[in-house]
Amino acid sequence: MSNLMSSVDSRTNLVGQNRLEILLFNLRGSQLFAINVFKVREVLTLPRITLIPSQHPVIYGVIHLRGMTVPVFDLSRAIGMRPIEVNDKSTIIVTEYNSSVQAFVVGAVDRIVNLNWEDIMPPPVGSGRSHYLTAITRFENRIIEIIDVEKVLSTVQPPVTEIPAGTLEDDVVERAKGMEILMVDDSHTAISQATATFESIGIKVYQATDGAKALAMLKGWADSGEDVPKKLLMLVTDAEMPVMDGYMLTTEVRKDPRLAGLFVVLHTSLSGSFNEAMVKKVGCDAFLSKFHSGSLANMVQDRIKAVAATEVE
Repeated sequence: MSNLMSSVDSRTNLVGQNRLEILLFNLRGSQLFAINVFKVREVLTLPRITLIPSQHPVIYGVIHLRGMTVPVFDLSRAIGMRPIEVNDKSTIIVTEYNSSVQAFVVGAVDRIVNLNWEDIMPPPVGSGRSHYLTAITRFENRIIEIIDVEKVLSTVQPPVTEIPAGTLEDDVVERAKGMEILMVDDSHTAISQATATFESIGIKVYQATDGAKALAMLKGWADSGEDVPKKLLMLVTDAEMPVMDGYMLTTEVRKDPRLAGLFVVLHTSLSGSFNEAMVKKVGCDAFLSKFHSGSLANMVQDRIKAVAATEVE
């Protein structure tokens, strides 16, 4: 299981089927955790690690891997558990999130399983680690806790939600006030980051934590007689979500003639090359990598200009 990166073509086979593959692993005990295989580059024994003075307490140090300097996280400590002791036999999972590569020390890797998103559920309210879980599922009568890696990463390097000065033109900022966007993401961290950026320029943000809830909102507006493609400046959706993923949501939107004209942006931490293929396959209008406030603002600006141009015509 040393290299888990597969080709774009093979990874796209699950798209549109509302399915995902997750990598199961444990940390200190028998409890199984998971992350999406799409975000895993490889699993290997920890190479020589370099300690960094005054580093964040959840970071052991850095490794040099295939020409890159990669930070190594203590995932157990990051989610509130006891630290994992590191030695020359330690296992790491190397991942790519938000255009960056990082490694997580784990106890042991179990296996890869293929599941339906309908079997992935939000973590129960009040569960001890729910702050760092994005979802849970069952496999072979065991509870699997799926970690919100974006939340873990944000504790080390909090994202900048302020839009860089000079990004937006004055007339665009004026037009943006009062416009509406539907933001769909199962990560509370990701949704709060994007919402803060949108709201800073006066855009009203509706929120949904999975594709099924978002689709119900969209159809509800349409059922009440609203012209949804005109009501919303855009639909911004994550790819991976419980119950219904962003790819299936986009497919369902395109099937409904009342919603088909909606501008859909895939906003995800998965790799760019993969999502460029996905945009074409499921019919999204654009892809945006998480989380860059300037890029998000530029996307809004381009969309507002496009809408303004159609109004002039």
